[in-house]
Amino acid sequence: MTPEKPIALVTGAATGIGAACCRRLSESGFRIAVHYRSSEAPAMRLAQELDDAFTVQADLSSPEAIDGLIAGLKEKAGRVDVLVNNAGVNVNAPMPSMKLGDYDIVASLSRGTWYLTKCVVRRFMLRQKCGRIINISSVVGHTGNPGQVPYTMAKAGLDAMTRSLSQEVAGRGILVNSVAPGFIDTEMTGDLPEEVRQAILSRVPLGRMGEAGEVADAVDYLATRASYVHGTVVHVNGGLYCG
Repeated sequence: MTPEKPIALVTGAATGIGAACCRRLSESGFRIAVHYRSSEAPAMRLAQELDDAFTVQADLSSPEAIDGLIAGLKEKAGRVDVLVNNAGVNVNAPMPSMKLGDYDIVASLSRGTWYLTKCVVRRFMLRQKCGRIINISSVVGHTGNPGQVPYTMAKAGLDAMTRSLSQEVAGRGILVNSVAPGFIDTEMTGDLPEEVRQAILSRVPLGRMGEAGEVADAVDYLATRASYVHGTVVHVNGGLYCG
C-alpha cells in the first residue's frame, strides 16, 4: 500500500463477519475504522480491543450521513486504503405479502453502499492511486432464497457492482472484488430453528456452518496479497454453490 499505516474502513463492523474482518485486518497491520449505525457499545468495545482503531457512525441510507462519515475519515485518518462493504439488512416475508416499505429498507442500504463506495473512490483512492474494495455479498445472490427477494436482489447487485466498477477503475491501482459467504455461524443464523439449520446443513457438502473468521480470511487475502485478482467473486460456502 504505502509506507504509512494503511486504513481499512469496515461497514457494519460491530458484530459477526464485520467484526471478524476488523480483527483479521488489524492483525495484518491496518488501522481500522469500525463503522456502525446503532450498535455503539459493541463497536466501541471492538475498537478498544484493536490497535489504534476508531469508530465511525453513520446511517448508510442517508447521503448526508455518508458525507459526514467521509469528512470524519478525512480528519481522523486522511486516507482509506481498503473499503469492506459489509453492512447489510434483511426483511423476511413472502413476496405477495411484503410491503413496499420493506423493500425500501433493503434498497436504501444498497443505494448507500453505492454512494459510500463512490465517495471513497473519488475522494481517497483515485488520489492515492491505490486501494482495495471488497464487497460482502452472499451465496443467496446466486442461488436465490424464498422469502428474501429484496435481499437476494441486493446481494446479486453487489456482485454486479464489483464486475462493473472493476472495469471502470482498471489501471488506476484499485482492485475490486466480492466475497460471497454461505451460511455462516453468526448471531443472525444462531436464531434459526433447529429444523431449518439441519435442512441447510444437508445441502452443504462440508457438512457444517462456516465461521466468520473463514470469511475474514478471504477478505484479508484480497486486502493484502491478491495483486492479480480483480472483478471476481470469491465464494466461501463449504461447497453449497460452485459458481
